[in-house]
Amino acid sequence: MATTLQLDFVSDVSCPWCAIGLASLRQAMAQLADEMQFTLRFQPFELNPQMPPGGEDIGEHLTRKYGSTLEQQAQIRETIRQRGAELGFTFNTEGRGRIYNTFHAHRLLHWAGEEHPEQQLALKQALLEACHRDRQAMDDPGVLLACVREAGLDEASAQMVLTEGRYGDEVREQEEMYMSAGIQAVPALVVNNRHLVSGGQPVENYVKVLRQIAAQG
Repeated sequence: MATTLQLDFVSDVSCPWCAIGLASLRQAMAQLADEMQFTLRFQPFELNPQMPPGGEDIGEHLTRKYGSTLEQQAQIRETIRQRGAELGFTFNTEGRGRIYNTFHAHRLLHWAGEEHPEQQLALKQALLEACHRDRQAMDDPGVLLACVREAGLDEASAQMVLTEGRYGDEVREQEEMYMSAGIQAVPALVVNNRHLVSGGQPVENYVKVLRQIAAQG
């Protein structure tokens, strides 16, 4: 009987390295499909929980937060674009433009995970593409609902989640739990609630560590 691993992918929609990490992880899972089975779930992490409505210019934000210059940001953006292209994920060549609060996106992901777990991945992928490929405003309900439709989920139900404030407490609790467990940066992969794999790893690294964990039984 094939081993089943529980994978909790802790990430933020606004994080480009999370898009890379997920693309890499999915390729690793495909390579290991004959050896083991997986349960993949997405867990919330907000890089900028205090971001106001309308967001902030990404260049100004990165300069203030990390002290990076526009030239350094352009170099990093090109590195990210190339890594994404190698894994089949398209980043906009102009970058994101602005960075937004992602709390409502996480509420919708939690809703999908609770009520439609088989479609949570599709919603996560749609949100990442809207953010990093299409430069959409990730705090705009219209954008979020368009992602819901793209993922094949019920838009009316998602609208109720947004307007009624559902799953806000649950998202906060999950964020606090993972931060208290020591996760301070994303992406982070937690395997079987015990093993932590930090950063957006290359495909071969994910394959190696998942095989090692599966072998432990």
